[in-house]
Amino acid sequence: MVPSRRQILMAGAVAASAIVSIRPALANTAASVLNCTIPVPDQARAGKYIAPNGQVVPAGTAGAVPTQGRSYSGEEVRRALRGGRLPGTSYEQNQAYLNYIRRLQSGTSGFTCYASLQMPR
Repeated sequence: MVPSRRQILMAGAVAASAIVSIRPALANTAASVLNCTIPVPDQARAGKYIAPNGQVVPAGTAGAVPTQGRSYSGEEVRRALRGGRLPGTSYEQNQAYLNYIRRLQSGTSGFTCYASLQMPR
């Protein structure tokens, strides 16, 4: 059966309305990704140090860096992952914190934010 002109126009209208409603949703998702936060480290491990490989270790561990007890926005992390630096960090802190962020696993505070930064746009 060949669709009529009216059926084709109606199908086009449905597709156009879907595009109009999906684009703002994608824009809102992109904006929320950049506003989400990643604590370094999560509250459960506050006061610990971060080893150069990103592992959380006891305070005072040789070679590890102290944490600042703050969260970084998705935008700050995205810039740092592209070669920038997390605000207020030394080179060593920046590398350790980024390795910590890269090691985040499901169920850890900040994981969803980090995972959403990895999604292609």
